[in-house]
Amino acid sequence: MALEDSVCTLVPYFTVNDGKLDEFKSLGEQMVEKTRGESAVCFYGFSFAGQRAHCREGYNDAAGILAHLENVGELLGEALKIASLDNLEVHGPAAELEKLKEPLKDLNPVFFTMETGFRR
Repeated sequence: MALEDSVCTLVPYFTVNDGKLDEFKSLGEQMVEKTRGESAVCFYGFSFAGQRAHCREGYNDAAGILAHLENVGELLGEALKIASLDNLEVHGPAAELEKLKEPLKDLNPVFFTMETGFRR
């Protein structure tokens, strides 16, 4: 039996300022540790390609994303002082995305609506 799919993913890409990669990685490690205690997180972690960084993150629903952003907001603010947010995608079912459009608007995300698929 398939579960109702309310999972939402954030797909942010950053470019880290020259000479700041170690500092950004340290902030990422701190965000990972803070995120471990969140009940609605499915997966979370950082990957790197040179000065580019990506945070791979998924949540049970829109409320999980909002709780996460509140939890790591201060650290994310510090990270954005030494890196640019180049692109932010938000993926999920239409009903969940509607809950995120207003709170995330200042980050200029692109919203991708899940139309086909399944969840186990």
